[in-house]
Amino acid sequence: MNYTPHPIDTSDVQLSEDILELTEKLAKNAHEVWAAERLAQGWQYGESRNDEQKLHPCLVEYDNLSENEKTFDRNTAMETLKCIIQLGYKIEKQS
Repeated sequence: MNYTPHPIDTSDVQLSEDILELTEKLAKNAHEVWAAERLAQGWQYGESRNDEQKLHPCLVEYDNLSENEKTFDRNTAMETLKCIIQLGYKIEKQS
């Protein structure tokens, strides 16, 4: 299989301070959604990942994740926000 990813170029998108704050909230929510799905599938917390036993070390509250794991969630959220803006949509907080 010859697959070459072609993500939307978001390198010129600058996020405002409000949107950067939103990034952290979305990152936390992404983790919560992921964890809820895993728990519903019968996964449990384990010190190391074991797919056969359905154990995963990231089944903890977002605040207890390592910085590396938080960075993964933050980057996903940030790229999603940048993509939305690059596609011409506007994100505004309602008063």
